[in-house]
Amino acid sequence: MLWNLRLKAAERGIWKSAELRRMLADAGLELSLGKMSALWTGTPKTIRLDDLDVICHVLACEPSDLLVREPAKVAARKPAQEKIAGASDVPPIVRPRPGNPRSTPPL
Repeated sequence: MLWNLRLKAAERGIWKSAELRRMLADAGLELSLGKMSALWTGTPKTIRLDDLDVICHVLACEPSDLLVREPAKVAARKPAQEKIAGASDVPPIVRPRPGNPRSTPPL
């Protein structure tokens, strides 16, 4: 996912993280300096939905404006079917292993 916080902030004329942090605080979202810096300078690993809602309200945007899908990265993570030996569209049949079966539970 691409995180477009700085782009959306710039579209609203917000050029500094401190300015956005003040606006978020006015809207009820108090962020620490570290959390604000992480949101401003990089892509967050996690974000609370309540926080995302306030950020979208302040920037007058939708979550899809801030979080942009990257289908090419997803495709790159998926192993190619040709590379997997014996791969097919049919899932393998799962059979129990022979051996010492477990006893039944007491009644």
